[in-house]
Amino acid sequence: MSEHRALLSVRAAFEEAGYTVEGVRALLGPVAGGALARDEIVPACRATGDGGALAAFVRLFWLQVPVPADVPAADDLVAAGLAERDGDALRPLLHVEPLESVTGLGHAGWAVSDLKVRPGSGGTVRPDHVVGAGGASASLARLVVHSPVDSVLDLGTGCGVQALHAAEPWVRPRPAAITATDVNPRALALASMSFALSGLDGVELLAGSLLEPVADRRFDLIVSNPPFVVAPEGGTRYTYRESGMPGDDFCRRLVLGARDHLNPGGHCHLLANWLHVAGTPWEERVGAWAEESGCDAWIVQRDVQDPAEYAELWLRDSAEAGTPEYRRRYDAWLDSFERGNVTGVGFGWITLRRTDAVPAVRVEELRHAVDQPVGAYADDVLDGLRAAREFSTGWGNLRTADGVVQEQLGPPGAADPERILLRQTTRLRRAAGVDTIEAALAGVCDGTLPLPRLLDAIARLLGLDPSQTEAHAAAVLPELVADGFFTVVPPD
Repeated sequence: MSEHRALLSVRAAFEEAGYTVEGVRALLGPVAGGALARDEIVPACRATGDGGALAAFVRLFWLQVPVPADVPAADDLVAAGLAERDGDALRPLLHVEPLESVTGLGHAGWAVSDLKVRPGSGGTVRPDHVVGAGGASASLARLVVHSPVDSVLDLGTGCGVQALHAAEPWVRPRPAAITATDVNPRALALASMSFALSGLDGVELLAGSLLEPVADRRFDLIVSNPPFVVAPEGGTRYTYRESGMPGDDFCRRLVLGARDHLNPGGHCHLLANWLHVAGTPWEERVGAWAEESGCDAWIVQRDVQDPAEYAELWLRDSAEAGTPEYRRRYDAWLDSFERGNVTGVGFGWITLRRTDAVPAVRVEELRHAVDQPVGAYADDVLDGLRAAREFSTGWGNLRTADGVVQEQLGPPGAADPERILLRQTTRLRRAAGVDTIEAALAGVCDGTLPLPRLLDAIARLLGLDPSQTEAHAAAVLPELVADGFFTVVPPD
């Protein structure tokens, strides 16, 4: 039996057993499921000890423990290269994990990757290791815009997670042509297995680094979870996370090169690390990438680590913690950061949209929880940045965004509040301190009346000079539009 036919039989067995994220979640329950999210498998082993096809698949391919060889489709699992026989047992050769839709409404397929090297297992990570789905890949998938597209590039596909999400019918009912690239031949081989197992046909697989494999082509959507880890020179390089380029240059080059590979209005989404260098605000360094890209850009820092925290994170990731080489590798990382005057490393996302106008750029830090998936409203954020750039109090109408509430802060019983806040209860959940003029506007802006008329009425109501009121609004409202508190309604 061919590998492809065997994978088709395995898919049927997975579907019959309910080997999906929803099925696994129901089987494990909240305690074992929470422990498994922390890579602790003991509670999950206890929860799956009573047998059944679903329990067997979870144990074999997620927990990576042997199971009796009488599991459904055992011969096909072996023929497909997913498992091997060991006497009366099956042992996993690869990690096979179900993916949940970015909308939370369905099943996105199965990702085939190398076996996880868990803490305390004694295993090592090979240089061409292919990592599976994780928190970072899920964050990126939830960032991608939901607009229909005809062509998708998954740059640095790994085991194919982003390509599988890009094909979700719950997000994009219209099929798109998908191209997946990677510098690692092993990643392309496992991605091909992920696609066959998930029923995703026709994906074009190309080998090469950065945008080289698609040098003369353009796409509606580029998605990349790139090898963004900033690692010291020398020692073992892990292709799934390290490019071999100095510092954060891989991410910078990808941002700068994206526009030439996007169709008009096309989007590029990527995760990135960027260096915090002494004497230069990180917003200036990364903002310069965005300005040079020629695209509308929204760059968000979600976390930042000091040099020691960063080194420890990635030494644990490659199972080097506790090894004889740990101290030497740790020193090499810190030496590299000291030579570059690096004070920290930021992690976040970058969204680009090709435009032929003057680009609108926003670089910011958002540490708090936001509504997911961000891709459902990412275009609205970019539209707000552009509207704020072009804003004029005499142009168009304003509408207060859905979900905006007003809060007044001050001592109990005080006649006047010390501070007024507008707060978003949905999407990015921002809060902004405002004056009485903006607060009054938020209460009356429904998009039907011209802004000058509203400002004049508010000035008269508050006993203010109308010209000063309009000047104040012209200075403050663009930022509130960019932040999403107001939406500009163009004139008919």
